[in-house]
Amino acid sequence: MLRFASSPTGDMHINELRVALFNYIVAKQKGEDLVVRIEDTDQEKNIEGKDQEILDILGLFNIEHSQVVYQSKNFRFHSAMALQLLHEKKAFACFCSSEWLEQKKEEAKKAEKDYCYDDACRNLPAELVIDNTAPFTIRIARPDKPIVVKDHIQGEVSFEPDAVDSFVIMRQDKTPTYNFACAVDDMLSDISIVIQEEKHFKSAPKQKHVRDALNYDKKIEYAHLPNILNDTLLSVKGLLEEGYLPEAISNYLISIGNKPPKEIFTLQEALVWFDLDKVSKNPTHFDMDTLKDINKEHLKRLDVKELSRYVGFADEEIGELAYIYLEEAKTTKELKSKIASIFAVKDISDEAKESVEALRRAIKKAPYFEEYSSFKKHLMKETALQEREFVKALRILLTNAEHGPDISEIYKYLKNYLGEIIK
Repeated sequence: MLRFASSPTGDMHINELRVALFNYIVAKQKGEDLVVRIEDTDQEKNIEGKDQEILDILGLFNIEHSQVVYQSKNFRFHSAMALQLLHEKKAFACFCSSEWLEQKKEEAKKAEKDYCYDDACRNLPAELVIDNTAPFTIRIARPDKPIVVKDHIQGEVSFEPDAVDSFVIMRQDKTPTYNFACAVDDMLSDISIVIQEEKHFKSAPKQKHVRDALNYDKKIEYAHLPNILNDTLLSVKGLLEEGYLPEAISNYLISIGNKPPKEIFTLQEALVWFDLDKVSKNPTHFDMDTLKDINKEHLKRLDVKELSRYVGFADEEIGELAYIYLEEAKTTKELKSKIASIFAVKDISDEAKESVEALRRAIKKAPYFEEYSSFKKHLMKETALQEREFVKALRILLTNAEHGPDISEIYKYLKNYLGEIIK
């Protein structure tokens, strides 16, 4: 079993989506299920509806999963596991106040040392613990030896006991901390490999330490994906709203840090060649221009009727027209703007107004012409406009722009809409 974990505290960003894609691919390659875990334990930060938004985005990107698990539903298991560790003296009650701990952290900072809990409460006599009415957290005792994490991307890394520390596993309100909840949940879901962002790398030894303390003997593999660097963190929703296709976004995110056999591919095609062990461990920058080029190629792959829907129609002729405009538009938003401009009220300069109006009157009176050459010949005769003036005026009238695709090319797809276009 593999898992994609996400918190309902904000928009899903591209690093998260990349993690989801890689988990899906590896799950398919291994023939294992993928579980979606909604990490909703931080009730104050949770945003209503974000959990469903996460699931909707995964569905939009065809990332199939077998079940959805809400971390908050496992609280009883977290408590039971913490109690077991207390009984086995692998964990202890910590009565240190927040103020005291903050003071210790400041002292370590001034001494230019990494902060490490001093185990002040680890060996308290039982009577002091029982009779103590002060609020307390539960800490797991630091490991006796280094914790070794083997990572598909980062390699093998050893963490000294002090780096793991006697960290808190249950807060004063008796809710689990992130690392403890994740470790227990991974056990409950029988996770075989954890693929996540590089920022969680230092959490891996802590979670392994929890599992070791609970005598969980299944070895869980790790793969921490290097960061995608960018000046601003891009949300998946934002990219979709800007007119990028899910197929193109997937294509680009899978390409980053990989060497695909071809530039343009589908998620299903990636299942064949993707190799987790060959993912680069170097961070990369998000290149919007590259994504735009990839998006354009995926737009070209769409069926004409499907493409027309992206620009607000359900018509094959408009789909064909949209294909022509893909020479100058790379997103559905840009493409929709181009098509919408054709049917909008025309922005005509004073210089072109007279010739455009002459053409408008002539077209309204003209019969239907199948071929552009006949249409042009008739209008030039009726308006007495010279070639250059005629073409400029007609382009403005039909496309609302002075430059663009060849009029003879777009006429075949606009001829049935002329009445609506020149209104």
